[in-house]
Amino acid sequence: MALSMETQLQSIFEDVVVNINMLCFRMFMDTPEDERTKLISCLGAFRQYWGTLPQESHDQCVQWIVRFIHSQHSPKRISFLYDCLAMAVETSLLPPRMVCGALISSDSLEWERTQLWALTFKLIRKIIGGVDYKGVRDLLKTILDKIQTIPTTVSSAVVQQLLAATKVVEYILDRNACLLPAYLAVTEIRKMYPEGQLSHWLLGSVISDFVDSFRPTARINSISYICLKAPRRCSLLPVVNNSGAICNSWKLDPTSLCFPLRGMLPFDKDLFEPQTVLLRYVLEQPYSREMVCNMLGLNKQVNVQKQRCPVLEEQLVDLVVYAMERSETEEHFDADIGGTSQLLWQHLSSQLIFFVLFQFASFPHMVLSLHQKLAGRGLIKGRDHLMWVLLQFISGSIQKNALADFLPVMKLFDLLYPEKECIPVPDINKPQSTHSFAMTCIWIHLNRKAQNDNSKLQIPIPHSLKLHHEFLQQSLRNKTLGMSDYKIALLCNAYSTNSECFTLPMGVLVETIYGNGSMKINLPGTSCVASGSVTPLPMNLLDSLTVHAKMSLIHSIATRVIKLAHAKSPHALAPALVETYSRLLVYMEIESLGIKGFISQLLPNVFKSHAWGILHTLLEMFSYRMHHIQPHYRVQLLSHLHSLAAVPQTNQNQLHLCVESTALRLITALGSSEVQPQFTRFLNDPKTVLSAESEELNRALILTLARATHVTDFFTGSDSIHGTWCKDILQTIMTFTPHNWASHTLSCFPAPLQAFFKQNNVPQESRFNLKKNVEEEYRKWKSMANENDIITHFSMQGSPPLFLCLLWKMLLETDHINQIGFRVLERIGARALVAHVRTFADFLVYEFSTSAGGQQLNKCIEILNDMVWKYNIVTLDRLILCLAMRSHEGNEAQVCYFIIQLLLLKPNDFRNRVNDFVKENSPEHWLQSDWHNKHMSYHKKYPEKLYFEGLADQVNPPMQLQPQYLPIYFGNVCLRFLPVFDIVIHRFLELLPVSKSLETLLDHLGGLYKFHDRPVTYLYNTLHYYERHLRDRTNLKRKLVHAIMSSLKDNRTPGWCLSETYLKCGMNPREDNVWTPDDTYYCKLIGRLSPGPFPNCDWRFNEFPNPAAHALHVTCVELMALAVPGKEVGNALLNVVLKSQPLVPRENITAWMNAIGLVITALPEPYWIVLHDRIVSVIGSPALTSETEWAGYPFALLDFTACHQSYSEMNCSYVLALAHAVWHHSSIGQLSLIPKFLSETLKPIVQTEFQLLYVYHLVGPFLQRFQQERTRCMLEIGVAFYEMLQAVDQHCQHLSYMDPICDFLYHIKYMYTGDSVKEQVEKIIMTLRPAMKLRLRFITHSSMMEMATSITRPQTNKPVSEFKELTWILDTCLTPSV
Repeated sequence: MALSMETQLQSIFEDVVVNINMLCFRMFMDTPEDERTKLISCLGAFRQYWGTLPQESHDQCVQWIVRFIHSQHSPKRISFLYDCLAMAVETSLLPPRMVCGALISSDSLEWERTQLWALTFKLIRKIIGGVDYKGVRDLLKTILDKIQTIPTTVSSAVVQQLLAATKVVEYILDRNACLLPAYLAVTEIRKMYPEGQLSHWLLGSVISDFVDSFRPTARINSISYICLKAPRRCSLLPVVNNSGAICNSWKLDPTSLCFPLRGMLPFDKDLFEPQTVLLRYVLEQPYSREMVCNMLGLNKQVNVQKQRCPVLEEQLVDLVVYAMERSETEEHFDADIGGTSQLLWQHLSSQLIFFVLFQFASFPHMVLSLHQKLAGRGLIKGRDHLMWVLLQFISGSIQKNALADFLPVMKLFDLLYPEKECIPVPDINKPQSTHSFAMTCIWIHLNRKAQNDNSKLQIPIPHSLKLHHEFLQQSLRNKTLGMSDYKIALLCNAYSTNSECFTLPMGVLVETIYGNGSMKINLPGTSCVASGSVTPLPMNLLDSLTVHAKMSLIHSIATRVIKLAHAKSPHALAPALVETYSRLLVYMEIESLGIKGFISQLLPNVFKSHAWGILHTLLEMFSYRMHHIQPHYRVQLLSHLHSLAAVPQTNQNQLHLCVESTALRLITALGSSEVQPQFTRFLNDPKTVLSAESEELNRALILTLARATHVTDFFTGSDSIHGTWCKDILQTIMTFTPHNWASHTLSCFPAPLQAFFKQNNVPQESRFNLKKNVEEEYRKWKSMANENDIITHFSMQGSPPLFLCLLWKMLLETDHINQIGFRVLERIGARALVAHVRTFADFLVYEFSTSAGGQQLNKCIEILNDMVWKYNIVTLDRLILCLAMRSHEGNEAQVCYFIIQLLLLKPNDFRNRVNDFVKENSPEHWLQSDWHNKHMSYHKKYPEKLYFEGLADQVNPPMQLQPQYLPIYFGNVCLRFLPVFDIVIHRFLELLPVSKSLETLLDHLGGLYKFHDRPVTYLYNTLHYYERHLRDRTNLKRKLVHAIMSSLKDNRTPGWCLSETYLKCGMNPREDNVWTPDDTYYCKLIGRLSPGPFPNCDWRFNEFPNPAAHALHVTCVELMALAVPGKEVGNALLNVVLKSQPLVPRENITAWMNAIGLVITALPEPYWIVLHDRIVSVIGSPALTSETEWAGYPFALLDFTACHQSYSEMNCSYVLALAHAVWHHSSIGQLSLIPKFLSETLKPIVQTEFQLLYVYHLVGPFLQRFQQERTRCMLEIGVAFYEMLQAVDQHCQHLSYMDPICDFLYHIKYMYTGDSVKEQVEKIIMTLRPAMKLRLRFITHSSMMEMATSITRPQTNKPVSEFKELTWILDTCLTPSV
């Protein structure tokens, strides 16, 4: 029968114990030789038995041995048995990790058994050197846990023995012993002792000193000035809706509001502080809710578990308190003026509704928190506005939620309305009266809810509100309500949850904009009649309605539109209804019924009903009346339009023109930072966002894509589109509409796009063949006699699209077109006619190129203008667009642009239209009540003719046409031309010889930019994209800026855009004495980015969503417009903080650095690349190249915060802080130049430790972004760091900061690269000095490395020769002596 493991082990070790007991009674001690004999004898028996054990029993065997040893009470016995274990480990009989683990995890190892404790840790100290580094890490954790069991007070007599554990920890953490990467050790220590928690007293300063040694590594990974901030001010602030704001730089932990820090490093404690100032700043910005969700990782689609975000809730409350404080300082609140307080309360209302609606914040919790924070403050001036904000949510949600959720508002009422007497009724002729009634409205809603629920919680009307309540009840009894005051708004707000009372006031509003049904008015065009109401509801009135009332109104409008669409009503929608609906869509808080309902419900319903008039109306609204529509809605509409274009019913002149014009606006209006996020959503099916037929729309998309990738530096450092998101889109476009680009246009594209189009070159028909084909078709036209045959031949599908060329020939030769020509045009249809216009554009270039000039040229010009204005064969905007999008080269390109100029300026037709439209109209449609009258007046003077009416009148005999026009509420040829004009300007900029022609166009037509919905953005994109082409054309730049900005002067307050200095000095051309701005100019310009310098406005209708976005763009436009090279401007911007400037307050230096970072990263590459030159200059400075120049601690030298606060900063720390500010705001495209900068520019000059550490400080804080957004760059940077270290190692005789350098490299390995760069860096590590090689040996896990360092660090304290001797003895003595 086989003996159990316990029995056999007992027999081996009991014999040894008995012998030791016997020796205890002898009068003499054993000699060392006797001790060794016993050890060998015991181990020999154990070795024989160990060899018979299966692998899975080894751990159990070692644990039994440890239990056996710990059951002994004699120190002599325990010491002997530990010696046996030590010898077994030293001779490789037992694995040291298994032995150490069993010893430490033994339940018998208690601090009270001090001798056992001391002997155990002495043995661990002896053998732990043979444990692999992961095992050492686990043992460290277990040892620290074991030390934690020692109480805080013990007898001093036992401390010495307990310190044996401390010595083991010291040995593990000894960087020269290098048992494991120190980075892993600090990670375990920080897990056990987080920031602010002291280690066990037994460890003394061992742990704290070791953790402190990692503070330099933590500093390397921190932005150098992120912690330098004053109360209520944050060092780094984004611009909401700027391209840099959507990156990972601004993400915060949603529970703590801290920046997410990678690794368990001892970062500065300020980095662990919640970034409340940052979040509150973003929350305060209009249109910031998407960025807030992005910062906190909130997803409204997946918040099914209704998870609150308490930190967000708290900041919303604090923002409300801040608004109360601001209202306290304002003398009065005037909604007519639109003061800052009103805009803030308006914005707060929208934010509160959004975050509470999606349950990221709890309404009752917020109200109770408000009560707590306002108690005792005496802030009552803003109480009506606060109640107005709360009323917005209450009125819309009280019917679906419990009454108890809203009762805390009454507690707030008791605090803010302490009056004992009745509050008087305000003047209801003023819009702010609705705010004064807000609390009374809340009480009415609460009371109504209590009645409906039969609740016992009904609250009697507070005495102070009685006059308000009586006024509302009295007004309700009055059945004739006028629109002259705000009584209707008050009733809607108070009774929106009471259908009996709500019907009357809402009915009055609805009837006002619907019209009474009997009165009809004419719209532009023939046979187009609409309902008679023309005056929309004013914005003041809409602002005075609660969200619930607005939702009822917009729902009523949408329902009526759908009903009219189903009924195929012969009458168009009332102009007042259309304008009011447009105004309601501006409110973000009613998004679900507003723009979301417009795109996903109203448009599909109207299309399904084939109500083309209403569809045309909705597209006009989107083109001319929508503001700040989220990009995913715009791209969704673009997809709808491409689908719509393929439907046979839309093959109608006016509707097809409207669809293409709207699509063009949508494409060209896409923001540079919006293109990639939106189009990547369609990568699986890019066809849905591309036109299957329109080459012009697809070309416009490519131009937008080129501009977006240039401005965001998406392709920086890349030579191909392979593997990028836009590859499939471009290939699909080339499948749908194959085309080429002119070389002067292609040269402006980012390099990867240029390469793509060169590789996908499309053969083009020669101009000679085109001329030949036209002549052939014209001969057929003249030779064919049968009318039906002629119409069929020239209009059938698949026939050459040459008919407009034939009409040209007819007019050129006979000066008239017959009826058959008209019939062919009708039969061709609007969709197919676009191809004819495209061919006609090419034919025109050929005709003008070969014209003899003089009389013949004048004849050509006259005929061309007649085709547009006299015969109405093609609209000006379509013809110009086709001409501008053709790919002519050299002389033909100049001829093409000459034709465009002639079309626009030669006859007075278009110039007169532009001049009268600009003179008689204002772009501020939201402030107007008489737009329709001006619109009709203009169309009567300049009627739109879209169905060849001019041709019908001129044919012989004349034809009587009564085309059914679709309703036109806003559009005309001037407004349709604006996006085309944008493209024309860009084409002219690309070709140097036509610069003067462009200046002429701007002189005559620049006033149209008064009606451009994004004039500053267009100017910014143009100056940015064409920076290389405009560097030496300062006059043209100035002309472009002047033309666009001066067109807006009548509708903007002074100082809204360009600085006074620039208007005075930079706008006036002085060739002999060019103005060069000084440092003061740049300081003042950057200073404008602080809050306040620009006039306030209603951001809902502004080009930009908030003041900071406006300030950033106008500042960049002005800088790019300067007649100064980009490099000089960039250096001047850096000097704002790098030189001592009296206008830059020292205490706000980081705010200025933040502003410079925002501005310089929003400029083209020549402006921000100069930072690299400054970095090179600093790295080559004596402070970093000479060890004697600055003999201090390098980490203190590079600590900008400490240096700045102690007035001891140096240039290198300033440049470091400024580089961090710039790179923090940079796009990933801009950052992707850093690997090349490191390897090609910095690596050759980095030779000292200080230089190396400076480079690590520069790049360290951005490794997380590289890893998340562009992994390839992260790996390149990792290799570059090792290559620089290699150069420093070879150049420096002594390295003083090996440990921080190695700690940083381990941080990169464990946090970012893993083993991805192992192959490259292993070769580098092998060349380093032994001490560095020893520290970095865990990077590669190379057995060769282990061998190279084994002599440097013996595994135990035993000499190597003794190991060999003991192993030989055991191998020859396998039988134990009994």
